[in-house]
Formats: sequence, C-alpha cells, structure tokens
Amino acid sequence: MKTEGIEGTERFQSPGKGRGLKATKHFKVGDLVFACPAYAYVLTVNERGGHCECCFTRREGLSKCGKCKQAYYCNVECQRGDWSMHKLECSAMCAYGENWCPSETVRLVARIILKQKCQTERTPSERVLTLRELEAHLDKLDNEKNEMNDTDIAALHHFYSRHLDFPDNAALTELFAQVNCNGFTIEDEELSHLGSAVFPDVALMNHSCSPNVIVTYKGTVAEVRAMQDISPEEEIFNSYIDLLYPTEDRIERLRDSYFFTCDCKECTSKSKDKAKMEIRQKLSTPPEQEEIKQMVMYARNVIEEFRRAKHYKTPSELLEICEISLEKMGSIFAETNVYMLHMMYQAMGVCLYMQDWDGAMKYGEKIIQPYSVHYPPYSLNVASMYLKLGRLYLGLEKRTQGVKALKKALAIMDVAHGKDHPYIAEIKKEMEEQK
Repeated sequence: MKTEGIEGTERFQSPGKGRGLKATKHFKVGDLVFACPAYAYVLTVNERGGHCECCFTRREGLSKCGKCKQAYYCNVECQRGDWSMHKLECSAMCAYGENWCPSETVRLVARIILKQKCQTERTPSERVLTLRELEAHLDKLDNEKNEMNDTDIAALHHFYSRHLDFPDNAALTELFAQVNCNGFTIEDEELSHLGSAVFPDVALMNHSCSPNVIVTYKGTVAEVRAMQDISPEEEIFNSYIDLLYPTEDRIERLRDSYFFTCDCKECTSKSKDKAKMEIRQKLSTPPEQEEIKQMVMYARNVIEEFRRAKHYKTPSELLEICEISLEKMGSIFAETNVYMLHMMYQAMGVCLYMQDWDGAMKYGEKIIQPYSVHYPPYSLNVASMYLKLGRLYLGLEKRTQGVKALKKALAIMDVAHGKDHPYIAEIKKEMEEQK
C-alpha cells in the first residue's frame, strides 16, 4: 500500500512536540476526522464467549473453535478471517491447557511479529505513521520497566517458541516498549475492557488535557471524532490519560507512562484544580495546608493499595477499603473532590460485581454531577456513568429516572460515537422496551 495520507489532515512537525497531526480543513463538533483499523488486536480472555474474537461483536450464540474450544466467532467468515492470527494461539492453547496464561501484551506482541512477517507493505492502519516508527523511549525506561519487558520477553519465548520465529532480543525489547507506550485499550460503551490493539495512525496524535478529538471504537476500528470545532492548520489533540485528576497528578502520570511534560492550556492555567480539590465546607476550623497535603498523600496511596488489592482480596474486603478511605478523606475533602469520586467509583464497581444494585445506585448518584463538571464536554466517562445509572434504574423499576439517564448518555454518545454506532441502536432499543 502506498502512502495515501488521511483526507482532511496532514502529518507535520509540531513545535516542541515532534511529529503530530494537523487539520487541513474545518471539522465541526461530532465530525468523523478519520477511522483506523487495528494493525493488530487481541480480545481479552475475560470476554471470550461474549464477543467475537475476530470483529468484537457482542452477541449470544457464538460458535467456538472446534480445536481449542476457547475462541468464539459470529460465523464461518469471522473464523476464517481470524485464522491467520488465531492459529498462533490455537495449537499452543491445546498444548498448554490450563497452563496457557500469557499476558494480553505478550499475546498482542506475538500477533504483531506474525503480521510483520507476512505483511511487507504499509497497511491501511499506517497511512501517516508506520508501526516501526512508533516511539519506544528505550533510553528513558527505569529498572522496573526494563524488568517488566524482560519478563514479557521470557513469557513470549515460553508460550510461542514452537510456533513463531522471533527477532533478536534488542528488537523484542524495542517492540514491547513501543506497544507499552503506544498501545490502545478497546472498551465498550460502559468503558469495560474488551481488548488491546495498536493503531499507528491514531498514535501519531499528540496529547492535550483539553483535547479537540476523542477516540471511540466500532468493533476493532478506531474512530476519531471532533469534540471541538477544529480549523485548518490547527493541531489535532487526543488525550492519553483519564482527565479527572488535578494537574500535578496528570503531569506525573504522563511523565511516567509517556515520558513528556504536558504544557497544554489546562496544565498551564490549572483552571479546574480548585473544583477538583474541593475542601469540605462548614468545618469548625479550616484545615491547614499541611493537613490537606497529608490527605492527598493518603488518597494517592489508598488508590494504589486498592489497585493491588483487586488481585487478591474479596469483594467485601475491597468495599471495606473504599468505605474506610471515604470516611477518612471525607473529614477534609468535599464529596465532589476527585479523590473521593475515585473511591466512590471503585465502590460502585464492587457493588455492581456483588449485585448490590441499591449500593451501586447510591454511589452513581453521587458521582454523576461532579463528573459532568470535572470532565470535558462529550466525555465517555460521563456518558458511561449515565448509562450505568440508567440501566440500574431500569433494573430497579425506576423507569422515568432510567429513561432520563439513558437520554443523557445518548446525547453525549451521538457526538462521541456517531449516530449510526451499534451501541446507540442497542440503547434506543432498551428505551423502546420501556414504553
């Protein structure tokens, strides 16, 4: 495939940022700027049986692979379409049985290596940036990241050595670093994890904490839509991270994961930080700055503790962590404070898992309004929260509230996903069934 470029956009050297993507025509809010099929992708193990391994369609009655009996497909066409990639895992899964457990990243890298061996020309995913051009930042990796890379390379050799010829260790190290820095998580309408992929053209866009586009997924295709009016010659900015958190947290996350310091207008002005770090009103004595600082440190630590605890604690123990931390933080922080919201969101997730619908609804109702303030317009985080709440209300037979919440989700999704997205048709059908 020859270099065609993407109509309405142009690769260019962004001042102070290296390469980037700019508009060559006007895009208005909701316009599709471009779509990019995945160069390589993999469905997460947890969604097997619920989504097609080839096209990621969610449906009942999928047919499973007759050999490994672990991959599921819509039909024969999807099974044939995925065979070039699935055959890499199929034999290995049969050979290893229950001991088959490579990470999602390892599975994705294995598919990339296979694709590179059989695909010599540029693909439709590489119209403005090739996969080999992705940044690896090898010189900036710390010991922990290097050890993670070494562990992944060892797992790749362990699970795939009989089925794949590997490049040398240096090339593998670079490829894992490229995927870790440029990989994408494909999510559904409620932001549940469906799988991992690489979209080279999408990776060309630079980051901003006040982005003018958003990336959503239609199956295994990434769609980039304008969230603000974009003028010709204006740079197109995506967001690499969750934008809920205050400037200091965002800058730290970007440095740690992507190795740059953000200087966007939001990071420079810090205009949302005061609202995000809201302190409780009507305290008998306002907290000292040092007390606030200590509570922020506690909040960050408990967020990290909870992340680790998910792997080994029971749901009731996880809920207890949330409740204790909320009580402690609530002595200083307002309920609209983003650290409070983070733990409420985790608590809501645990309640949903435990099928405590009333508990989940209680947390969701506290989260939704502050989310609408802290996130940019047309945020998927806000849409997914309205969606979760709407479905909870309907399940609890609160029909009016349910339909109202789903309508608010749709108002965002119409713009972020496009009016013809299958998710929108599904939600409209749910609403129709309430009449």
